[in-house]
Amino acid sequence: MTTLDAAARALPLLDLTSLNDDDTDERIAALCGRAVTPAGSVAAVCIYPRFIPVAKRLLENKGVAIATVANFPGGGAPAAEVAADTRAAIAAGADEIDVVLPWRAFMAGERTVPHDVLRACRDACGDGILMKVILETGGLADAGLIEQAGRDAVAAGADFLKTSTGKLQPAATLEAAAILLDVIRDCGRPVGFKAAGGIRDTAGAAAYLHLADTVMGPGWATPATFRFGASGLLDALLADLGHGRTGQKPSSGY
Repeated sequence: MTTLDAAARALPLLDLTSLNDDDTDERIAALCGRAVTPAGSVAAVCIYPRFIPVAKRLLENKGVAIATVANFPGGGAPAAEVAADTRAAIAAGADEIDVVLPWRAFMAGERTVPHDVLRACRDACGDGILMKVILETGGLADAGLIEQAGRDAVAAGADFLKTSTGKLQPAATLEAAAILLDVIRDCGRPVGFKAAGGIRDTAGAAAYLHLADTVMGPGWATPATFRFGASGLLDALLADLGHGRTGQKPSSGY
């Protein structure tokens, strides 16, 4: 895969992300302004719930989904709160919910609470809203725990398995991605994959696309099945596609 090919494949898979504590309406407006590029549109913008109205107004009829986060970043909220936050986000205009698995509880051996939180989010999403489950693989660390968390998330109704919040290091890794793609391949229903955090250039994106091609088959990675959660990656992709920079990238952990 050439650099040009990789950049062209990766750009429409991008969830252009700003999840900074000091985000403002102006910063999110700038983010939305970057979502439609001379080389095509990104898949989604991923922002905090309070900015959904800004993004909805600016991206209406642009073909860019609005993703937001729930139980983020710590993963410690109770199921009822996660459900209420999810319903509120959808009512405000969110198309996709990136919900954090209660991964610390999961690491401690608890299974009921994590399942109940994810099921509450799934039920609140209903039909037509994507639920991406953030497993925080850098926190889980152990390969067996990552695999089991992925399987449990699928059982609870995940539409996507996502590596990371971007707030904890390490974020996305190829090792964790391989484990989750194996879970997806074997789970018996369509589930997507999102690599989030630390992917900043075309070569990094290409490595994940190559892995997906190897595990899932060439052509599997589309916006319906594969996403990159990133902020700085867009500038790198556009530069490699011959379009240079399109503005300042957000200063987030992504």
